[in-house]
Amino acid sequence: MVGFLGFQSTAKGSLTAESQQLAIDHAGDALPLTFVRSRRARRVSLRVDSARRQVILTAPQRMPFEMAIEFARMQAGWIAARLKRLPSPRPFVDGAEIPLFGVPHRIRHRPDARGTVWAEQGEIHVAGRAEHLPRRLRDWLTAEMRRHLPPLVHAKAVRVERPVKRLSLRDSRTRWGSCGPDGGLTFSWRLVFAPPEVLDYLVAHEVAHLVHMNHGPRFWALAERLCDGPMAVPRAWLRANGETLLQYGA
Repeated sequence: MVGFLGFQSTAKGSLTAESQQLAIDHAGDALPLTFVRSRRARRVSLRVDSARRQVILTAPQRMPFEMAIEFARMQAGWIAARLKRLPSPRPFVDGAEIPLFGVPHRIRHRPDARGTVWAEQGEIHVAGRAEHLPRRLRDWLTAEMRRHLPPLVHAKAVRVERPVKRLSLRDSRTRWGSCGPDGGLTFSWRLVFAPPEVLDYLVAHEVAHLVHMNHGPRFWALAERLCDGPMAVPRAWLRANGETLLQYGA
């Protein structure tokens, strides 16, 4: 069993080669839909992929296609409302504002400089050609997470007397962090946008899984002790703002 902390609901099963891009009509609008058949699914289900801004309709292998689509049509109002509530995309472009560990920074393109990224006085400067700005900024933000994360993780791991066998970053679409049975911890690089208390809570959560690979009372008690402050505050922040973190760089 693997402990994890997710930021969106997941349908049973996984994407397969049997996926189709569709659209259903609702109030004069065409709602985009990705239809997927899954060997593991036991019933039809819908979920919103916040990062990709699309709706996934998952159906069991033997369910008739029209039956699955009719289910989506019956839920068209929910789909439309859910898509409308998604935060707007926030691309990495000159002049855009992004948070760096919760502190607002303005992106500044510096075509006059060469091959580097740096932050100063509330701005993040990105050198080079404009078409390289998104990639260079993302690489720099990921490097910032790699710099800030290990000391926090290892300090909490020492408190529970457990080794961290591996520490990695990913752009996961379903989890902020995870703890594997081998003692490896993985986090989303997008936590570079979150306030420090949110990162602290998520690290506490995953380090606690090094001891308790479940979400029972002893796990939550340990996670609470590992946090620098009350867990309720960062958990509420994630519920309110987590989807926004997925839109930076979109």
